[in-house]
Amino acid sequence: MRYLSENYLSESRDRNGEIAHISLHYPQTFNWAYDVVDDIATVEPDRPAMLWLNPEGEEHRFSFGDIKYWSDKCANFLVSQGVRKGDAVLVILRRHYQFWIVAVALHKIGALLVPATFMLREHDLEYRLNAAGIKVVICTDAGAIADVVDAVAPSCPDLQKKIIVAAGGAGLEVSEPSFEPSRHRCLSGPEHICELTSDRPGWVDLNSGVRAASDFWGRIPTTVDEPMIMYFSSGTSGNPKMVLHNYTYALAHTITAKLWHNVVGDDGLHFTIADTGWGKAVWGKFYGAWTQEACVFTYDFDRFHADDILSLIDEYGITTLCCPPTMYRLMMQADIRKYRLNSLVYCTTAGEALNPDLYDFWKSHTGLTIYEGFGQTETPLTVANLNGSRPKPGSMGKIVPLYDIRVLREDGTECEDGETGEICIRYPEDKRPEGIMVEYYRDPEKTAEAIYDGWYHTGDTAWRDEDNYLWYVGRNDDVIKSSGYRIGPTEIESVLLQHEAVIECAVTGVPDPIRGKAVKATIVLAPGVEGTPELTRELQAYVKRETAPYKFPRIIDYVDELPKTVNGKIRRMAIRKRDEELAAAEVAAMDKKDGLI
Repeated sequence: MRYLSENYLSESRDRNGEIAHISLHYPQTFNWAYDVVDDIATVEPDRPAMLWLNPEGEEHRFSFGDIKYWSDKCANFLVSQGVRKGDAVLVILRRHYQFWIVAVALHKIGALLVPATFMLREHDLEYRLNAAGIKVVICTDAGAIADVVDAVAPSCPDLQKKIIVAAGGAGLEVSEPSFEPSRHRCLSGPEHICELTSDRPGWVDLNSGVRAASDFWGRIPTTVDEPMIMYFSSGTSGNPKMVLHNYTYALAHTITAKLWHNVVGDDGLHFTIADTGWGKAVWGKFYGAWTQEACVFTYDFDRFHADDILSLIDEYGITTLCCPPTMYRLMMQADIRKYRLNSLVYCTTAGEALNPDLYDFWKSHTGLTIYEGFGQTETPLTVANLNGSRPKPGSMGKIVPLYDIRVLREDGTECEDGETGEICIRYPEDKRPEGIMVEYYRDPEKTAEAIYDGWYHTGDTAWRDEDNYLWYVGRNDDVIKSSGYRIGPTEIESVLLQHEAVIECAVTGVPDPIRGKAVKATIVLAPGVEGTPELTRELQAYVKRETAPYKFPRIIDYVDELPKTVNGKIRRMAIRKRDEELAAAEVAAMDKKDGLI
């Protein structure tokens, strides 16, 4: 191991062992695919890069030499299909190993990688294809997403090519009565990479094209400031924003891997549980980890099952783990005593607030602290409990010292300790902060709404304590303004989750004619617990005792499950939409009763 990351990242610590200074170094010609992936492959071709498997029994171990070989072939294939530098390519590949091959290939070409989730519907996909001017779609044949592409393609004039990828299962077949594991295990082994083909009319098969392509690839000149990757980021209203990043984004995630995930290059195996359609995947098992010369673990499953994940940690000796709090909570509900988990040395989380009860449970059962971190689609890691720090349960941690971050009031002045304000990142006109978005693509108005007066305004609110730890309150859109109070949903959720009757919950605001908004809690109860009026009163009283009484949920709705993303993050926007629909139905029913309609 050559400690390649030290060529790009410098850090120093204070007398307490905490990170005090960080800086990034890179040439103007830096391209992560060539200068990290290919560099490692050239010097240490056998260094492990990824251990990949799926529930069907297929397993592959990729070295950095393998990644270079297959990405070079893939780059040649994609160029043969018309992909050129600057072209936008939509990639919908779940957790298939082809995502890593395709992504590196696109970076080598200088094309714009646009990952997306397989959960998109026709309206979602048509907007993305047209808004970004997508020229090529590379899509899995698992599930129905290729059908969605076919349905909207005639309405997308920029789309020139559709490339299909045989999924090899993706965890979809294990629940089928006719499933035969032996049929898939025959694919194990490096000689079978990209072996399966998919014959779909109107599409080009990626696997066969890659296998037939040349493995010779010459470097295409790029600069660090050119577009590299773009994500669609949904808000509470309007169409998703297109978040454009340059090549410094890849380097900034060296901090994510080295100083937060605590990933190590030798004898380490890092597992971030994230679908490649979401930004967390490249946070955890792509850019930073590979710059650290580390091996990542990928499990190409369809639905999360805690017992499966816990058994994989033991079976494969996973050393570092990152997943959202919801997944840790589901693991907490499993019989965790059945698993040793003694290979784990470090655990992290992000995506939503980590509740103190979950922090304490994990610590008592594994001996490990869960280190929380914070960032956005628009940023890499910006606030975190970095390694060497002393976390406060429930806090996001401290500001990552690569950035100048303040908690600001609406008038742009800095908040006092304990005062809630917006998290803002210094964004000088003459020097874009490394890793922070370039712009909202093709939308100067939204860009100007987020970046102005020398700051990037994140839209997330928090407060700072006397020790400079930040405590998350919520999105500006999530903060509930009730009777003149500003109430953060996260703090109420943290209280409710400490009650033995509550397994999961999400707090939102619903219209109230007197208060403006009323606090509502949508709750999943523990097995055997019934959502009675008596329990509702008990939970309301419990919140009043544990926090300021004005924050208690005036409305409690009991549900079987909460809407979540494929990575387990609670979708409050879906809950709010359902509440709006129910409220509209109630109003219509009242109007009908009164003879108004």
